[in-house]
Amino acid sequence: MAKDNKKQQNKTNPILWFFFAIVIPFIVAITLTVIIFTVAGVDVVGWAKSTGNSIPVISSVITTDKEKNEQREEKKTKDIIASKDEKIAQLNQKVSNLESTVGQLEQEIVKLENRNANEEKIKSETADEAESGNESIKAISSSFNEMDSAQAALIIENMEQDLAVGILKQIPNDVRGGIFEEMEPDLAAELTQLFVTN
Repeated sequence: MAKDNKKQQNKTNPILWFFFAIVIPFIVAITLTVIIFTVAGVDVVGWAKSTGNSIPVISSVITTDKEKNEQREEKKTKDIIASKDEKIAQLNQKVSNLESTVGQLEQEIVKLENRNANEEKIKSETADEAESGNESIKAISSSFNEMDSAQAALIIENMEQDLAVGILKQIPNDVRGGIFEEMEPDLAAELTQLFVTN
């Protein structure tokens, strides 16, 4: 066992010898050189960076002032791009909201156009019905022209007032006067009032 410890000490002694004899003095010599050149006014750090930057493996570890500026500019550019992307996303959201609003308004326009078309159709149908009703009233009123005034007054007294006024409007004035003469005065007055106001 004592021999094993001596062999282990012999193995560690050359490593320690190398460390104390070569590495530590080298570090001390470099430190003294850097201090002396710095006191003399030489930019040792700048020279080390520029020299280290030309060595392929070490250049990836060392960053020069130019590279730091480039990195800052790159970071600023990325920040600007990120803010622009955020604005673009907000604007795209606004566009989609406005497009949905436009879609809703277009649907409302279509509904209103359909409603207007239906109303126009109903108006035209109502106008056609009114016209056909007017034609019926004209046809009937012509038969009242040839009828006896007393008989016409009895028939008109039993009609709805709107229909009676419509027929009386189509009859000539002298025939209308004869029919009013044969009617009861209250009803004749009421129909005359409706005749004038309509």
